[in-house]
Amino acid sequence: MMPLRVLHVVRSLDPRAGGVAEAVVQLVNHMLPYGCVGEVASLDGPDTPVSERLLGAVHRLGPARGTYGLSMDAMRWMREHAGEYDAIVVHGIWQFHSIAARYGAGRSGTPLFVFPHGMLDPWFQRTYPRKHVKKLAYWALAERWVFRRARAVLFTCRTELELAREPFLDRRMPLEVTGFGIAPPPDDPSGGAAFFEAYPALRGKRILLFLSRIHEKKGCDLLIEAFAQVAGRHPDVRLVIAGPGDDATVDALERLADARGIGAQVVWTGMLSGAVKWAALRAAEVFVLPSHQENFGIAVVEALASATPVIITDCVNIWREVAASGAGMVVKDTLEGVGAGIATWCDTKGPAEIAEMRGRALDCYHREFRIEGAARKLVKLIAGNTAAPGEYRATFAPPAKR
Repeated sequence: MMPLRVLHVVRSLDPRAGGVAEAVVQLVNHMLPYGCVGEVASLDGPDTPVSERLLGAVHRLGPARGTYGLSMDAMRWMREHAGEYDAIVVHGIWQFHSIAARYGAGRSGTPLFVFPHGMLDPWFQRTYPRKHVKKLAYWALAERWVFRRARAVLFTCRTELELAREPFLDRRMPLEVTGFGIAPPPDDPSGGAAFFEAYPALRGKRILLFLSRIHEKKGCDLLIEAFAQVAGRHPDVRLVIAGPGDDATVDALERLADARGIGAQVVWTGMLSGAVKWAALRAAEVFVLPSHQENFGIAVVEALASATPVIITDCVNIWREVAASGAGMVVKDTLEGVGAGIATWCDTKGPAEIAEMRGRALDCYHREFRIEGAARKLVKLIAGNTAAPGEYRATFAPPAKR
C-alpha cells in the first residue's frame, strides 16, 4: 500500500524557537514507521538552522515579514503544492502560516488538521488582556476559518483540551486528544560525564536544573527567589539555568540573583543541545520548571526519560500524570509554592529517596510519554479522514524492533 504523505506547517523549525519545533521533529520521525512520510513547510529563511534529526524534507518559504510571518511566497507555494499531500497538519496558530495552510487546503481539498500546542490556553487571556482583544478580532476575521476547515483539532492531553474550550472553540468542532511524547534518550553509561567535562566546577555538587526557554511565563524569577531562601544553608547546591533567552531578560535575572546574594551558586549555560543536554539532565538531582503556563512540557518529559525527578507547577498540563506516578513534586506557581518545593527537596530528600524517585520518573516516562503511541494514533486519525471508503493507506502494526 502507498504510504500517506503529510505536510506539517509551522512558523519556524529553528530549535531555539521552543517546543513546537521539537514536536514537529518528533512526530515526523515517529509517524514514518507507521506508513506516513512527513515533510515540513516553515516560514524560515534559507539559512535558518533545522534539527539534524528530522527525517523529512524541509521547505523554507521565508524569510517572512515580522513576528506575524507574512509571506506571499508561502501562499503561492501552498497554492501550487498543497494538492500533492494526503493531509496538512498546522502546528501553532495566531501567525500567518496557519492562514497559508488553510488557503492551500481550501484550494486543493486536502484534509486539514490543527494542532494548537497550548496557544488557546486561557492563561494568555488573563495575562495579556490587550493582546487578547486583538486575538478576538483576529479570530473573527481569520483564524476561526482555519479551525472550521479542520477535520480535527488536536491536543497533547485532556487538560489542554479542557482549557482550550473557551473562549474560542465552537463546541461543534471535532476535538481529539492524540497525545504526545518523546523518543527514548541516547544511552549514556557515564551518567552525565559530558556535562561535567563542560562544567567541571559542578562536579560533586547537588544540581537543581532548569532547562527551557528563558521567558517570563517560565517563572525563572520565582525560581531564583525560591532558591535564595535555601541557598545559604545548602552551600553544595547549584542552580543551573540552561536555555536560550533574550539578553534583556537574562541580564535582569542575573542581576536578581546577584541582588539576592546567590550569584556564585547560579550557573548560566545558555542553550544546551545534543550529548551535553542529555548529560545535564542525567547529572541533575532534580529538574525544576516553575511555569505559569506550559502546554505539555517536552523538557519535563526529557527529564523523566533521563530518570530525573521533577518539580513542576500545576500549570504544566501533564502535572496529573507526574503526581500520580510519584515521579516528582507538584507545586503552585507562586513564590510560596515554588519556595516550599525547593526547600522540601533540599532539606529533606536524601540519596535513598532520590534513587527511588529516579526509578519512578523513568517508569512514568515509559508508561505515559513515549512518542510511539501518539504517532500511531495521529497516523490512524489522518488515514481515517483521507482514505477512500473501505481503504486504509497506512499500516498500523507497530514497526519491527531493530
